[in-house]
Amino acid sequence: MPLIACLGWGSLIWDPRELPIQRQWFSDGPFIKVEFVRQSKDGRITLVLDPNALPVRSLWAVMDAADLSTAKEALRLREKANATNIESWSRGQVSPTLILDLPQWAESHGLESAIWTALPSRFNQTDGQTPKVEQVIEYLKGLTGAARDAAERYIRLAPRQIDTNYRRQIEAVLHWTALS
Repeated sequence: MPLIACLGWGSLIWDPRELPIQRQWFSDGPFIKVEFVRQSKDGRITLVLDPNALPVRSLWAVMDAADLSTAKEALRLREKANATNIESWSRGQVSPTLILDLPQWAESHGLESAIWTALPSRFNQTDGQTPKVEQVIEYLKGLTGAARDAAERYIRLAPRQIDTNYRRQIEAVLHWTALS
């Protein structure tokens, strides 16, 4: 069975649900460009790949899947995403732009392939719109009740190593520090 890594940086880490991973998440994943720039349907601001972000180290887990298509489908189901929002890389392919040195990293871990979620940034119901950090903070300040609680929980539970510019500014203003 080929070794397939699932890369993660957000809720997959603390809430994998039925995602078939082998035991645990490792903290020595490849460097990725990710930021808090997606307004989800439930109002949270979530982490997605972003070309303007500074690189941070991702997390990864070994998928318990016999092949790449099965692994991608499992991730798609967990993320409730379209198939176009689940991306992959396999040995022999070039490194994706937002996941730095993926071939070298995979080789050093004996991996054949890697999969990840590739949702676009979104703000004010517009896919592809990347909010400025000030917009994100003002939006989060305006949340109340369950929506505020869910947004704060997501940011606090995001792995501490996902130390992005937006996160640092959110922590400075709202004091939503990492719990992990």
